[in-house]
Amino acid sequence: MEKAEAGPGVLETDQVDVRTLTMQDLDWVVRIDAQHSGRTRKEYYRVKLNEVQSDTGVRVSLAATVKGEHAGFLMARLYYGEFGVPEPVAILDSLGVAKAFAGQHVSKALMRQLEMNLSALGIERLQTQVEWDQVDLIRFFQRAGFKPAPRLCLEKPVRRPH
Repeated sequence: MEKAEAGPGVLETDQVDVRTLTMQDLDWVVRIDAQHSGRTRKEYYRVKLNEVQSDTGVRVSLAATVKGEHAGFLMARLYYGEFGVPEPVAILDSLGVAKAFAGQHVSKALMRQLEMNLSALGIERLQTQVEWDQVDLIRFFQRAGFKPAPRLCLEKPVRRPH
């Protein structure tokens, strides 16, 4: 894929419009997610979008359009201390780009806007989790400046009583 040469002061993400995600975005967010997950998670995203509008915590959730078409979304949440660590951190928990807009810098535009918003809020760290076998997503996050965290995420199955 060739990169288009941009003139001075022009970014490759300039064709992507980014705004705050709203409840009216639910259906297309679900469609984009289904393109990648292979399943429809409407209730999951309904809950998340409701939290965006009603949660007392600060959320940073963004929608991207290209020439008026829904191109992608990002959902993040701010924490002012967790697991005994008192510093503010943002957690990126959902990122999706419509397959029709692959390679058009939609994710990069969303991440750029997220980082500007977080910087303005005084947030110094952004974390996310990725499945081990999602190699393309890992590469994207690596290009975006993510590195393995110094802490290891652990999990344990909870047994049901017999």
